[in-house]
Formats: sequence, structure tokens, C-alpha cells
Amino acid sequence: MKKTTPNLLIALVLLAIPFGYAAYVYPSLPDTIAIHFNIKGEADGFGGKDSIFLVPGIMAATGLFTFFLLSNIKNFDPKRYQAADDGMFKKLALGLVAFLSLLALIITFSSTNHTINITKLLLPFIGLSFSAIGWYMPKIHQNYFAGFKLPWTLENVDNWNETHKIAGKLWLYGGVFQIISTITLSSKAGFICFMIATAIMVIIPTVFSYRMFKNGNQVK
Repeated sequence: MKKTTPNLLIALVLLAIPFGYAAYVYPSLPDTIAIHFNIKGEADGFGGKDSIFLVPGIMAATGLFTFFLLSNIKNFDPKRYQAADDGMFKKLALGLVAFLSLLALIITFSSTNHTINITKLLLPFIGLSFSAIGWYMPKIHQNYFAGFKLPWTLENVDNWNETHKIAGKLWLYGGVFQIISTITLSSKAGFICFMIATAIMVIIPTVFSYRMFKNGNQVK
């Protein structure tokens, strides 16, 4: 049995969970269900009950593609030159599959429970995921598929490492801020805070990386 086989089985089980839930609730669904929500968490788009399988299907396809990409990254990523990275990327592949599976489950659950405010479930969950990625980010070595793949980080390993140290802290604490703000504030205010935090988490590491590049890839 190949080493990746157990991970693939786990990934398939994770991706099957939203389908199982959708199949379980399908007989009791009305003919029309919510398929889209506004920033307040209110349903503003509807479709037939068969739509309950749409999100699990999209997430399953995305999850499998991501899983095979990261699990086999050593075969086609010229930056993946450290043997220790192989195990890390396999763990990252499973983590992303778990994220997509839970995301599909939250969206599917919200589609069948109109009294649930989806933003109070979805945004804190994404914030938690951002925080987990932030904790993991400094461990990611140079590659073309995961992390801040900027011209300057891909060109210089020191730039990559320093950028991901900064980004890791921002994503870790930014994710915590997103969790707290989206839970405690109104849906609209929480969404605004979430988007502002996301922008900061992306812009600051990018600017830091560029400034380091302009300084000859020296930290100042």
C-alpha cells in the first residue's frame, strides 16, 4: 500500500460527510431552498431542493484537486527541494480537504435552516482557519503553490522566510480578531471587520516583501 493511500481514504471520507448530510435531509426539504446569502446572513437567492448537492459537489471536486496537487507537489514543483517538505505538504493537503468539507457542511446546513444566520457560522470558521494557517505559515518552505508566491519571495529564500514570519503572526492574530468580531458584532459590522482584517493580512506582508527586496533582501 502506498504511503498516500491512507490519506486519500481519509480525504474521501471527509468529502463524503457533506453529501451524507445532504442525502439525510433531502427527503424532508421543501421544493425551494436557499442557495445564496447577503452580508447580513439573510437568504437572497433560491433554487430547487436538488441544489442541496451543489456545494458538496463543488467542494469535493476542489478538495480532490487540491489534495492530489499538494500530495504530489514534489513531482513538478522545482522549489520543493527539501525532503522534509513532502510530509508537510501531505498534512497541508488533508487540512485543506477538512476545511473544504466543513465549509460545505456549514453552507449546506444553513441552506436547510433558515433561522440560522450563516455569517455567524461561516466567518468565525474562516477566521479560525486563517489563524491555523498563520501558525503553520512560517514552516512552509519556498514553493510555487502555497504561501505568499510573490516575485521577490520566489527569487530569494531569505525574503520568503522573513515574509512568512511576518505573515504568520498577522494571520494568527488576525484570524483571532475575525473570530471575535464576527461573533460579537452585528452581521454587517462583523463582515466589514472581517474584510478589513483580511486586506491587512494580505497587504502588509506584500509591502514588507517588496521593501525587503528593495533593500537588497536585508531586514531593516
